[in-house]
Amino acid sequence: MVDEKKLVLALFYCQNIPESGEQERKALEKQYGRSVRFFPVPCSGRVEPLHFLRALEEFADAAYLVTCPEGACRYFEGNRRARKRVERTRTIIAGIGLEEERIGIVVTSKEERKGLAALAQEIMQRIQALPLSPVFKQAANR
Repeated sequence: MVDEKKLVLALFYCQNIPESGEQERKALEKQYGRSVRFFPVPCSGRVEPLHFLRALEEFADAAYLVTCPEGACRYFEGNRRARKRVERTRTIIAGIGLEEERIGIVVTSKEERKGLAALAQEIMQRIQALPLSPVFKQAANR
């Protein structure tokens, strides 16, 4: 079965989540190829709406952020700030006619510690229902 729909995910993630080191990231990049682009950040609270919007404009069909567990952020409120920024970005893209589901956040759990590989797989399954980005269709028609 050939899957013609090749969605591209921009995955921003807190470097403090399990199995998110450079070695694991390189293995995932090899596994997913061009389907997922990984962006480690020292704290999820550092990701701004502009980062998501830029990814959607330049290469991605969806952009997600993975944070450390709420209340367990090294920088106190980074993941709370991140949640607000994701919601703001979702409002922006809905206002221009894109699906809100193109932007998302996954807050890891203290009880159920999942590694970056498992989280990336879950997010890829979640976005499969999305159509390809209309941003790139318009660019191809020019």
